[in-house]
Amino acid sequence: MTDTRTRLLDDIKKAMKGGDKKRLATLRLISAAAKQKEVDDRIEIDDDAMLLILDKLLKQRRESISQYNDAGRTDLADVEIEEAAIIQEYLPAALGDDEIASIIEKAISDSGAGSVKDMGKVMGLVKPQVQGRADMGKISGIIKSKLSG
Repeated sequence: MTDTRTRLLDDIKKAMKGGDKKRLATLRLISAAAKQKEVDDRIEIDDDAMLLILDKLLKQRRESISQYNDAGRTDLADVEIEEAAIIQEYLPAALGDDEIASIIEKAISDSGAGSVKDMGKVMGLVKPQVQGRADMGKISGIIKSKLSG
């Protein structure tokens, strides 16, 4: 079992003992997503796969927060914000803007990208380095602006 998965199961036990129902629900959601991935793909997930799952769950929360805020449902947005914060605890520390810029610049020079047509090459180099540590939509926008400018 992976370090992240072990930590998650330990935190589920702590939340159960502590009676923290909101946290417990979110932790169980993460655990269920990991278990579903294992069943669907007939694999035992490693930390890299767990990172992808967490990243996907966080992205879903961000989209929901945006939609709820647009609809004026701050009560529902607040629930999603709490869940996102718990999910983020299991992701590596977020990258700063300078680190992101440095990774993108290196990927552009390494791939020899010269236009937006080469965006896939650059994303292929950048994604493994920033997965779970930065918003991929934001990264994509930065790369696009650098390649078109």
